Amino acid sequence: MDNDDQQIGRVLSRREVLALLGTAGATLLVGCGPTQASQAGSTTVTTAAPATAAAAATQAPAATAAAATPALNTQAATAVAMASNPTAVGTAAAEVATAVVANAATVPACVVRPEATEGPYYVDEDLVRSDIRTEPGTGTAREGMPFVLTFNVSKVSNGSCTAFEGATVDIWHCDAAGQYSDVTDRSFDTKGQKWLRGSQVTDADGKATFTTIYPGWYPGRAVHIHYKVYPDTSQVFTSQLFFDDTLSQQVFAQAPYASKGSTPDTLNSADSIYQDLMLLTVTKTDQGYAATFDIGVEQA
Repeated sequence: MDNDDQQIGRVLSRREVLALLGTAGATLLVGCGPTQASQAGSTTVTTAAPATAAAAATQAPAATAAAATPALNTQAATAVAMASNPTAVGTAAAEVATAVVANAATVPACVVRPEATEGPYYVDEDLVRSDIRTEPGTGTAREGMPFVLTFNVSKVSNGSCTAFEGATVDIWHCDAAGQYSDVTDRSFDTKGQKWLRGSQVTDADGKATFTTIYPGWYPGRAVHIHYKVYPDTSQVFTSQLFFDDTLSQQVFAQAPYASKGSTPDTLNSADSIYQDLMLLTVTKTDQGYAATFDIGVEQA
């Protein structure tokens, strides 16, 4: 199970995002594409404009970023022609930064996330349910800290977001011992079992809520949940969600996680797939923990 996933696609740099945004504002897009894209690789846009003009001027050199934006071509040309003049370059950079700050106000409120590989443990179970803790047929629940995960799925179109009703959200993750159901691995065989797997169709508010357990860990990966969003039958967006390392260690100090060890061998910072935009904001509840994840999807 070591290093079970490899990143596909890529996250655009802030320079590239600036070029994409333009002066009139733009919509950030996720990498929705044909189903096989999650297997073969794709390009994904997944970031927002810098919060301040200073950050934009530092992270997006004017000559390159502005050249890709028609309204800023004049400034870019000036910066290139007068590259030896620090004052001219600084002025052009400031103009680019101003455009980025203006664009930030027009970016949709919904959040766009990086696309990532589905990993080797995806199984198409076609199992529609909200509580994925149990084994179908027996009703036996997998032990672990209760965790409720809600997806807010939005359509991104014309610079705004609307609730996406009818999208399918599919999730799967390992149990407290770091094992997945319905797979054969060198360290376990769970073929025929379907716990901690399930899918739902988003409601009129674009919501899909799952009741599950806090995922465990296994060698080579940080703590994570896999998910897919299907806007329709011809498209799929695949990625993963991560948890705060400190919180995970607190959870893993308790049963049934403690027998495996409270500190995963791979933290978020060492996980090759982890991106800050994939990190869940988890809150404590009376029963356990909960999190809400916002994602914007553009249909092809």
